[in-house]
Amino acid sequence: MSEFLVIVESPAKAKTIERYLGNKYKVKASMGHVRDLPRSQMGVSKENNFEPKYITIRGKGPVLKELKTAAKKAKKIYLAADPDREGEAIAWHLAHSLNVDIHSDCRVVFNEITKEAIKESFKHPRPINMDLVDAQQARRVLDRLVGYNISPLLWKKVKKGLSAGRVQSTAVRLIIERENEIKAFIPEEYWTIEGELVKGKDHFSALYFSLANKEKTELKSEQDVEAILKQMEGDKFKVVSVTKKERKRNPSPPFITSSLQQEAARKLNFRAKKTMMLAQQLYEGIELGSAGTVGLITYMRTDSTRISEVAQKEAADYILSEYGKEYLKEEQRKEKKQSNAQDAHEAIRPTSTLRDPNSLKPFLSRDQLRLYKLIWERFLASQMAQAVMDTMSVDLQNGNVLFRATGSKIKFPGFMKLYVEGSDDQVEERDKMLPNLQEGDVVFKKDIEPKQHFTQPPPRYTEARLVKTLEELGIGRPSTYAPTLDTIQKRGYVALDNKRFVPTELGEIVDELILEFFPDIINVDFTAKMEQDLDNVEEGKVRWVEIIDGFYQQFEKHLEVAEKEMQSVEIKDEPAGEDCELCTSPMVFKMGRYGKFMACSNFPDCRNTKAIVKEIGVTCPNCKEGNIIERKSKKKRIFYGCDRFPECDFISWDKPLPRPCPKCEGPLVEKKLKKGVQVQCTKCDYKEEPQS
Repeated sequence: MSEFLVIVESPAKAKTIERYLGNKYKVKASMGHVRDLPRSQMGVSKENNFEPKYITIRGKGPVLKELKTAAKKAKKIYLAADPDREGEAIAWHLAHSLNVDIHSDCRVVFNEITKEAIKESFKHPRPINMDLVDAQQARRVLDRLVGYNISPLLWKKVKKGLSAGRVQSTAVRLIIERENEIKAFIPEEYWTIEGELVKGKDHFSALYFSLANKEKTELKSEQDVEAILKQMEGDKFKVVSVTKKERKRNPSPPFITSSLQQEAARKLNFRAKKTMMLAQQLYEGIELGSAGTVGLITYMRTDSTRISEVAQKEAADYILSEYGKEYLKEEQRKEKKQSNAQDAHEAIRPTSTLRDPNSLKPFLSRDQLRLYKLIWERFLASQMAQAVMDTMSVDLQNGNVLFRATGSKIKFPGFMKLYVEGSDDQVEERDKMLPNLQEGDVVFKKDIEPKQHFTQPPPRYTEARLVKTLEELGIGRPSTYAPTLDTIQKRGYVALDNKRFVPTELGEIVDELILEFFPDIINVDFTAKMEQDLDNVEEGKVRWVEIIDGFYQQFEKHLEVAEKEMQSVEIKDEPAGEDCELCTSPMVFKMGRYGKFMACSNFPDCRNTKAIVKEIGVTCPNCKEGNIIERKSKKKRIFYGCDRFPECDFISWDKPLPRPCPKCEGPLVEKKLKKGVQVQCTKCDYKEEPQS
C-alpha cells in the first residue's frame, strides 16, 4: 500500500511525478477543478454575504470517487495543484471533498517538473493559503455576478448566446475605440528631402535637418520644399560637425506570460491560445527517450521576472563555455518588478540551460521546438552582457541648409549574438555604416529627392499589441489574456482582418448598451482598480466580501435601470445582393463559427447556404477568361485562385495585381515580407520599393 497520496491537476504530470517520488507515493490527477458554481443558476447568495454555492462539476463524479477511495488508503494526502490562485483554489476544493485539514501541511507547490524541484518541494509542505483562495473566489463571484446578470439582459434585448465580462468587455471597448480613432483620423501632408551623397567610392544618405541657423522648418507642402531647395548651392556639402558616441543596450528580461504571448505572435505567428497550449505541454513534460518524461520549462502563468540563483549559475557556466567570459553579464541586474506583479514564482525559463534546442529536435514537434527555442534563447540572452553600439551623427551644410546623416555599427554584440527582442513598430537594429568623415571634409551630391508623405492613423490591434495594452493598463492577469481573446472572437464581437482586430456590428451594439447602462464594467481605470483590489485580497490586506459588496451596491443600481430602460435591438441580416438559386428568395449574410457566409432569407423553409466569394478585380493570367478570387486553405491561410477551377488550376499564395509589369508585361504580385509588402514580377526581376 502506498503511504502517501499526491493529487495534481493533469495525468501527464501524475505519471512523471510518481516516477520521481518513488514507491511510497501514489500520484493521481483531479483533471482540474472538481467543484464549481452551478451553470444553471447564479450560485451566489447575495443575501448571505455573497456565499458561493459549490457543487461537484458534472462528469467529475467518477474522478472524485476514485480520489476518495485512494485517500482512505493513504497515511497522508498532499495537494499539488498549480502554483497560482487557481491552483490554490483547486487544492482547497479537494481538501473539502476529501476531508483534509486545510491548516495541516498538505499543500505542495513547485515551479518546474524536474526531479530536484519535486523532491525539494516535498521537504517544505505548507497549509493551504486562504488569502490566495479568497482572491480566486472573489474573481469567480465577481465574474458570475456580472455575467449572470448582464448576459440574460443581452439575450432578451439583442440575441441569444451573448455574454459580458469585466475583462472581455473592456478588451472589446479598446478595439472599438481604436477603430473610431482610425475613422476620425485626418491625414496630414508632410515632406522629407533625402540626399544621396558621395565621398570617394562611399555612398550614404542624409536627410534635411534644418536651416544653417538651426531653425527647424516644417515641410508641410511642396512649396515648403521648393523654398528650402532654393537656398542650396551647387553639389558640394561641407561636414560641419561629427558626433561619435558609444551606446549600450541591455537584454530583455526573461519571459512572463504576456511577453511570451507577444513575442510568439511576432516571431512565430502563434495565436495566444496556441502559445499557452504549447507552453503547457512543455511545462508538464515531454518524453525524452531513455531520460523519460521531463518538464522542459518552468510554470508558464507568471508575471514575475525573478530567476533562481541555481538557474543563474547554470546559465553563467553555459555562457562561459560556449561564448567566453566577455559575453557573461558582469553582475546580475535586479530586474524591475512591475507594480502589479505576483512575485510568487519565477519567470518562464528552461528547467535546464544544458538542454539546448538542437538536442531536443528528435523529441519535440515543430511548433513545440520553435516555442522552446524562443524561451531558451530569451532566458540565456537575459543573462548575457550588454551590446555595445558605436553611433555617429554628421551634420553637412550646403548653402544655408543643413542635412544630417546617422550611422551605427555593432562594436560588441553581447546578448545580440543570440537573441534580439521583436517589435510591432521597429525593424531590428542592424549596422548602418557611414564613411570615415571629419569636420571640414567635403562630399558631393549624387541626387536630391523630395518625398511626399502623409501621417498614418494608429494601427489596429494585433493579438500581441492588445495583450501588451491590457497588461500596461493593469487589466486582467496572465491566465486571462488567451481565453479573453478567444471569447470575444467566438461571441462574434470582433473579427480578425489581416491578423488585426476589427469590431463587428454585433460587438458595437453590445458595447453601446454596456457603455450606456454599465459604464464601470468597461471603464479602464475601474477595471484596473478592481484587479488591484483582488491583489490586496491575495496579500491579506482586505476581506474578499468587502470588495464584492462595494462593487455590487453600485452595480445593482445600474442593473435596475437597465431592466427598465434598455430597448430591444433588432440586428437585421445584411442583404447579399443576389437571390437564392433554389427558391429565388433574397440571400443574406450570416455569421457562423468559421466566419461570414451567405444563407437564404427563407430559412428554415429553404436551407441553402453559399460561401462568400471575394473577387480582387484581376483576370486570371493563366486562362485569360476567369477572375481571380480569394480563397482559404484548411489551415485558414489565404491564397488566390481562378474561379473556373477545376477547368483552370491557377493558384498563388501572393496576391495578384491588376496592372502588368512595366518591364516585361508579366503578372505582378504583392509579396509579403516580415515588415510590409513588396510588388514583384513573377516572370522577370522587376521589384518595387517595399511598403510598410
